[in-house]
Amino acid sequence: MSKRSKIILIIISIMFVAALIWFGKKNEKGILEYETETPFKTTIVKKTVATGKVIPLEEIEIKPQITGIIDKILLTEGAMVTKGDLIATVRVVPNEQSLISAKGRVDNINIRLKNAKISYDRNKNLFDKGVISRAEYESVELTYNSALQDLKNAQNDYVIIKRGSAASGGAANTNIMAQMTGIILEIPVKEGDQVIQANNFNAGTTIASIADMTKMIFEGKVDESEVGKLVKGTDIEVSIGAIEGAKFPAKLNFIAPQGTEEAGAVQFKIKADVSLDDKYFIRAGYSANADIILEKKDSVLSVKEALLRFDKKTEEPYVEVQKEDGTFEKKTLKLGTSDGVNVEVLEGVTIDDKIKIWNKASGSDANKLN
Repeated sequence: MSKRSKIILIIISIMFVAALIWFGKKNEKGILEYETETPFKTTIVKKTVATGKVIPLEEIEIKPQITGIIDKILLTEGAMVTKGDLIATVRVVPNEQSLISAKGRVDNINIRLKNAKISYDRNKNLFDKGVISRAEYESVELTYNSALQDLKNAQNDYVIIKRGSAASGGAANTNIMAQMTGIILEIPVKEGDQVIQANNFNAGTTIASIADMTKMIFEGKVDESEVGKLVKGTDIEVSIGAIEGAKFPAKLNFIAPQGTEEAGAVQFKIKADVSLDDKYFIRAGYSANADIILEKKDSVLSVKEALLRFDKKTEEPYVEVQKEDGTFEKKTLKLGTSDGVNVEVLEGVTIDDKIKIWNKASGSDANKLN
């Protein structure tokens, strides 16, 4: 055999062996076996998470009734108070113009009162002698008594402007007292700070804020796509970031009728009454999350979402179900509620069907089927 013939024979042998290997691998793919799973019945709960914070149900701000300077602060933030407890005192710094004006009114009324007293004494003497009628006498008496009352009012006004409270009053306006029982959350002023009372143009200076920490609520926001599924009175669970592992039951009591746009999405405010555990002290403003059940279905036919595929043309979900001869056929599904792991199947498969488990090797087959 010539050298050329040997080379040709070797090339043919190599091609033959390569062909055998290629056909062998092709046959391997043809007989590839797949694992299967069957549908099952389970409870599917669809939830949403609302982010927010825990705040007191009742919180008030204490503002002064007069303008002045903080003289003394008697309590600190975090102190327990009872309604009526003294928190701070304010020293009045009277307005010079108002003080002069009030003093002028007192002097003017004093002059009017002296004249009224002279007229009253003269007419009383005439009335006693029967010279004037009772009606004339009573008219003069009324003028005198009115002047007495005007003087008293003017003097009280003068004292209030000068000292902050009337001499005959009860608790002085300079005393800043707790208006409810609770805990002092904040005292944003310090001794020597100037404070002003509330008026038509200013909300006034807050001297202290007090809250009842035994009644807390969760306040958060949910997306517009989910707010329509919420119902007042729904039980929810609140998790507080600062207290690991603890969940607090709560009841939804408010759903905002109007949303606000934030970062391109419309959000709706919600509130829920939180049931506290005596083991934990909940501070105002703790960040929290609320797990809210939007939909719950018990004992429904379901499959794992990982088994689903979607038709490239129709975008309908489907699975491949094993037939008696071991091959698989495509079954289009009608789906219901999903919790992100399992999904309810309304139509398409039965509880006895064996569904192909998709893996890397089956990816090419899925493409062919589509």
